[in-house]
Amino acid sequence: MNLPQHHARLALFLCGCAAFLHLYATQGILQVLAQEFAVGTAEAGWSITLTTLGVALSAPLSTRLSSCFPQRTVIVLAALLLALPSVLLAGAGSLFQLLAWRLVEGLLIPLVFATSVAYIGDRWSGGTVTEVTSLYVAGTVLGGFAGRFVTGVATQYLGWREAFVVLAGLSVLIGLAIHRLLPANPPVPAGNTTRRAGLRELCSKPLLAAYGVGFCVLFSQVATFTYAGLYLSQPPFALGPAALGTLYSVFLLALVVIPVAGRLSRSRPQVELLAVAALLGVCGSALTLLSSLWLMVLGLALSSTGVFLAQAAANAFTSTRAGPNKARAVGLYLSCYYLGGSGGALVPALLWERWGWHGCVALIVMFQLLVLLIGWFGWRAPQPRRQLAG
Repeated sequence: MNLPQHHARLALFLCGCAAFLHLYATQGILQVLAQEFAVGTAEAGWSITLTTLGVALSAPLSTRLSSCFPQRTVIVLAALLLALPSVLLAGAGSLFQLLAWRLVEGLLIPLVFATSVAYIGDRWSGGTVTEVTSLYVAGTVLGGFAGRFVTGVATQYLGWREAFVVLAGLSVLIGLAIHRLLPANPPVPAGNTTRRAGLRELCSKPLLAAYGVGFCVLFSQVATFTYAGLYLSQPPFALGPAALGTLYSVFLLALVVIPVAGRLSRSRPQVELLAVAALLGVCGSALTLLSSLWLMVLGLALSSTGVFLAQAAANAFTSTRAGPNKARAVGLYLSCYYLGGSGGALVPALLWERWGWHGCVALIVMFQLLVLLIGWFGWRAPQPRRQLAG
């Protein structure tokens, strides 16, 4: 592997970190925010919901920017700009102000996410797309963990406002590293497909299935870690913000597994990787029902690994299947993906009040099984019909 290619892969790993560093940063400190602004935990949970909604709303628009401006420029500027709302969050005087700046973060995040996935599809082809996408998703694992962990620990020992200042500093450092390492992609020639043909491709059965997979994947992920955090913050576990932030170290298992799985699956259909992901998710969710902290941690580790494997498979499938409509397909995928995340933060609350964590797990398992069913029937290549003899 030559040096520029090595730099590009490392930079894309960092792009994943930049995209997810802020997204779920408030997930482990919802009770702290609820106490600070004298609201319920459900109201504080909007700090996650609005961010994911912002991503869903801006994802289609972000793909237009990535096609009008150099991809490298869009990624670097967005990664650096994410530091600004994080600093402003630290000075929020009301829950409304905090939610407003969280929404702004959500509007900026797709500029990193969607452009990075399109960058991979334009720079590589074949099985290499799956491999490099897996590396990018591994970066999202580290970014998601770092955002939660840093926020939890900094909140415990410094304060929640100082935690957002620390996140802003990390954003600047990551953005500068991407600027240093990421090479520019050559311009991609415009396709000759008509608008109607492009729309038909974007709404084809395989891509619609990919959008559905994305919705279910993030629904289950956000539901799992939002309500597991609430569950573990109550007796008999009674974990504090620092301990809950440390809990997200279970993501680090995926940091190792996903690049290896991506390399091993270069010559395999993405639906097979999706089947493994669904199996891990269901098994992990079942383990969290046992009344043991260690078994719950193991269950969360397996569940999160399954989610990130499914995300890698869906990103790679969307990027390779969309052809010249790559950027628009990625934008639609992201919209569905983050709408699922918004639903995962809100819908389980209806079950939480009555059935607690067990009710949430039943809903989560249903969506994990939906991932497998949608991918299995939507992604598999149709079998050729056998010709009758004579």
